[in-house]
Amino acid sequence: MRDIVLNKRKIGRVYTNLRGWRTSRKIMIIESDDWGSVRMPSKDVYDKCLRAGYPVDKRPYERYDSIASEEDLELLFNLLSSYKDIKGNHPIITANCLVANPDFEKIKADNYNNYHYELITETFKKYPKHSNNFNLWKQGMNSKVFHPQYHGREHVNVSLLLGDLQKGKENAHFGFANGMPGCIPLGPKAIGNRYVEAMRYSSIKDKKDKLNIYLEGLDIFERLFGFRSYSIIPPNYIWSLDYNEAVNKSGVKFIQSIRMIKEPVIGKDKVIKHDIYLGKKNKFGQVYGVRNVTFEPTSVKKGVQSFVDQCLMEMNIAFKMGKPAVISSHRINYVGFIDPGNRDRSLNMLEQILTTAIKRWPDLEFMTSDQLGRIILGHNYENN
Repeated sequence: MRDIVLNKRKIGRVYTNLRGWRTSRKIMIIESDDWGSVRMPSKDVYDKCLRAGYPVDKRPYERYDSIASEEDLELLFNLLSSYKDIKGNHPIITANCLVANPDFEKIKADNYNNYHYELITETFKKYPKHSNNFNLWKQGMNSKVFHPQYHGREHVNVSLLLGDLQKGKENAHFGFANGMPGCIPLGPKAIGNRYVEAMRYSSIKDKKDKLNIYLEGLDIFERLFGFRSYSIIPPNYIWSLDYNEAVNKSGVKFIQSIRMIKEPVIGKDKVIKHDIYLGKKNKFGQVYGVRNVTFEPTSVKKGVQSFVDQCLMEMNIAFKMGKPAVISSHRINYVGFIDPGNRDRSLNMLEQILTTAIKRWPDLEFMTSDQLGRIILGHNYENN
């Protein structure tokens, strides 16, 4: 069975790399989503969820994910800073960031009539080991190991959460009362938390509102970091192609993706899947990237015997087929605030991957997603 799963994975990766832009360069990119967003606030809340019957122990994002602490950031940045590629560049995280979170106190004080958000800089101050986070992010940026790009305003479906709070739904209120963006349902089936699907919409008005939220977040991103985000990655890969024109006008030229973009269908609980390949260009001149390597040791378990070997195998397929290795590796893998062992295991494996990759491919180049986008579009970027 393990060999069958492995062969299917190899075939899938070959298919992912068949079409699109190619290069002889050995480019390695680490795309990491969710930086800045709230999820599980603390071990105490995690235990409270279990006592209340919420199966948070069955879902990795509820079990491990939270805002990365100062210690989490320092350990990750120190590891990345200890490696250099052939051009002297460190491995660098393309940190796809959320710029805001729900302001739970203001929403409650407003009797759930209106939604209010706070910037991540304010959220950091409310967590016990996070007050210096934004300064550490800036240090990571200056050291060129942490490079923010835009993920969304918040990783929360505003209309769904607010609507369910107004309706008095138990899951929404339990999560909200404990500082979580909604909650997974009660009962033995550990299905996911749909409140985090920020860009899923249910009506024409909701679709317009979601775009306005996304555009507002792009402006907040520029105010926080001092530059426009050249690339985006929509939360949960849910996105309407109708949004491309507006984000293009806001400076977005490169759209990170997996092999499928999921577009909601109004009035139906389903999506249209759009096939994507690296370098695919839309009518506004934007191009798409595709994640073709996986390093998700916390959340992707099925059929994987060694996350290190799997990552290196998929990198090898990408390079043999003339593709950059674009690694999917979410924040959850590097967070130890709930469980330090989760972070430590991932960092140990990342260290093995980097050590082996540099030896195996001496001409390896570390790069960010927007740097790759500029190269594909011919925007005169070269990695120094």
